[in-house]
Amino acid sequence: MVTSMLGRISAQSFSFDHSFSPYSSEKFALCFFRDPEVLSSLRKMAAGVWVPLDKPMVSVSVEPTPCTKVSMELFDPIYSCGILRPTGHVVKCFHDVYPDYDELRQMLRDEESEHYYVVGREERGEFLFSLFKHLCLGGELCQYEDTIDPYISTTKQIYKDLISVQKDPETKKIAVVSKVLKVCAFDESGRCFPGVREEEQTFAYLIVDPYKRHVTLFCHFYGVGNFTV
Repeated sequence: MVTSMLGRISAQSFSFDHSFSPYSSEKFALCFFRDPEVLSSLRKMAAGVWVPLDKPMVSVSVEPTPCTKVSMELFDPIYSCGILRPTGHVVKCFHDVYPDYDELRQMLRDEESEHYYVVGREERGEFLFSLFKHLCLGGELCQYEDTIDPYISTTKQIYKDLISVQKDPETKKIAVVSKVLKVCAFDESGRCFPGVREEEQTFAYLIVDPYKRHVTLFCHFYGVGNFTV
């Protein structure tokens, strides 16, 4: 899981001094990737994973990612649909390509899976679900967990660390205030961050707290992670 992503997964936070508007998220992201402090940090990080960042950024693509969940209830249907045994162990299944496959990964990746929409279409678009999926699929040499508990607990902890919430003074309910943007940056030669090729497990998100004016870059470069003995 996350062990296979070590050395290639990162969360770095920065502050900004202008107000943030979702309507100008593309401009915000381009300014972010052109900032000297950000570029210096990215180049140090990217040098270890062979991502070239030696040319100016000229454009960005920005995909707003819904982020509204304040609990893990989104995953409740997974426990009662045949993906897991009563013990929490993930059910194994046959796959034409992967010899050691399971119903959880099939639900995450294969639209033909009978369980694909056990988590609804709208919920699958949530950042919480995307984070869970990224952690489940891991890095290039991922050793998959036998039970779902490590995936759920790690997702919960990272989500809690990345997302800002506030209590509504009238309703007293907790709500997410962070805005999440899935981003990709381009230089004059084409795509350059995160990575020059599109890969499901190579990703970058800007997680913006518009009140504290903090932005966190959460990213991963698919490949062989740093394993220690």
